Amino acid sequence: MPQALRDVYGESLRKYGKANEKVVVLDADLATSTKSVLFAQECPDRFFDVGIAEANMVSMAAGFASSGYIPFINTFATFVASICALSAKSLIAYSGLNVRLIGGNNGLTGGYDGATHHSFDDINVMRGIPGMLVMSPSDPVMVDWMVRTLIEDYNGPAYVSLSRSGYDPLYQPGESFTIGKAKQLRDGADLSIFAYGLSVYRAKKAAEELAAEGISARVYDMFTIKPLDCEAVLAAARETGAIVTAEEHSILGGLGTAVAETLAKNRVCVPLETVGIRDCFTESGAYEDLVREFKIDVDSIKQAARDAVSEKGR
Repeated sequence: MPQALRDVYGESLRKYGKANEKVVVLDADLATSTKSVLFAQECPDRFFDVGIAEANMVSMAAGFASSGYIPFINTFATFVASICALSAKSLIAYSGLNVRLIGGNNGLTGGYDGATHHSFDDINVMRGIPGMLVMSPSDPVMVDWMVRTLIEDYNGPAYVSLSRSGYDPLYQPGESFTIGKAKQLRDGADLSIFAYGLSVYRAKKAAEELAAEGISARVYDMFTIKPLDCEAVLAAARETGAIVTAEEHSILGGLGTAVAETLAKNRVCVPLETVGIRDCFTESGAYEDLVREFKIDVDSIKQAARDAVSEKGR
């Protein structure tokens, strides 16, 4: 049964945050949507709703972190990449503070909220900030691991791009993950598909359907976009000879760009196709309709895979 990743996040934040008195949670009038409300109900003395004052929220978090706390900032991803970005760079990252910025409703998952609330540039903005860890989970098991890790086992500024929605789980409870290391979900010989967030589910489904056409696709969950697992990218290029990236983000500055940078830096020349939102604004609509409209759906990933394979050896 699919679980919305935001719901899993809220439960995990409540569970692990309750156990660690250094955790404080801040929100900007969106607690019922980001699900930080679950922590607020459990630990009201460590929850702060700042109202519609996102930039001030980040400044407050910097103060908490400077005093030894572990602040979790919660708002929509589009606001993290805009209103919060200056303070995230100049106050948090510049000082290497132990703050977690959680960008909810990433990609198109805001649905009917429309272009102003869709986030197609958050990865681009946050991966450009020095020292900022950038991750995006693909399923409930990974969300739970990510929250626990950011509380118990990571020191430094971190950004998590989080979906409002969810698909069937990709991992079993207890699955192990390592920051900075891609997770291979499927082996293949003809090409490799790298994705993160909900695009991983679509990439895996695309690979399964491509197999019926005789195309063998390897699938990686690149849940850490920064630092990127360059070894996995180079091994995939060497062993399969073609790469597709799939993301619910602009094709400019996201995973596709990071993979292209890695290939270029290492002088590796293989076909590379990028599936993502083109250089355009989005629109209001039901989530799955938008996924199809902006061509980040399973069929679009399959076509990109066919195109990449057809370019091999040219």
